[in-house]
Amino acid sequence: MNTILFNKENGVGYITLNRPDKYNSYNREMALSLQACLDECESDDEVRCIFITGAGKGFCSGQDLSDAMNPTPEDFERMVREHYNATILRFRNIEKPIIAAVNGVAAGAGANLALACDIVLASESASFIQAFSKIGLIPDSGGTYFLPRLVGMQRAAALMMTADKVTASEAASMGMIYKYFPDDVFETESKKMAVYLAQMPTKGIGLTKRLLNETYNHNLEDQLNREKEVQMLAGASYDFKEGVQAFLEKRKPVFKGK
Repeated sequence: MNTILFNKENGVGYITLNRPDKYNSYNREMALSLQACLDECESDDEVRCIFITGAGKGFCSGQDLSDAMNPTPEDFERMVREHYNATILRFRNIEKPIIAAVNGVAAGAGANLALACDIVLASESASFIQAFSKIGLIPDSGGTYFLPRLVGMQRAAALMMTADKVTASEAASMGMIYKYFPDDVFETESKKMAVYLAQMPTKGIGLTKRLLNETYNHNLEDQLNREKEVQMLAGASYDFKEGVQAFLEKRKPVFKGK
């Protein structure tokens, strides 16, 4: 069975984690296949939004522990660097919107893979668990970076130390995710958002993502200067010109992500 399913439609690159019998637990094959799909989405101008979900009843239950029994220090280092860090950096550096559509349990690294995406949507029955403390590990895959910024240091510390399960509604209320949908409409609604974003001026959206990545490293004056510089790039884009022209002509714009 292929550990990743991948197809492109309506400007969206659809990536499905595909080990449903293992709740899409992460192994080396899945990691490298996911990264290859992300690279293809980045290089294909026709793909203007990336959509990541899981097959079956889970999104991703984290590392497949059967692949991590008695690892050497070198094995551990390679696993974190090549499987997780390399994926998270792709999520953040690809200047296209990435949606995580969390259809079930997202545990451990699976939760943090989702939180590293630009927009997290969840089904009502989904849940998020920082499961690392249960086996004596620390939250990796950017967990200690993203979660405190999303929910605050106090709440992030508690969730990481207790490994409490967070429901979709709780995750939305605390700002961990954008929104959740009833299970019966989740797939339709989450894919609708992906198609909508793919039709947006994705050049500007990508530049917005660039600035969001930088904001934690800047004071206000530096960030204002960066906004000025990047706005010049957005202002020179085809999409900006099309948006203004369509407004003046009172018609719907046709953006190209350029």
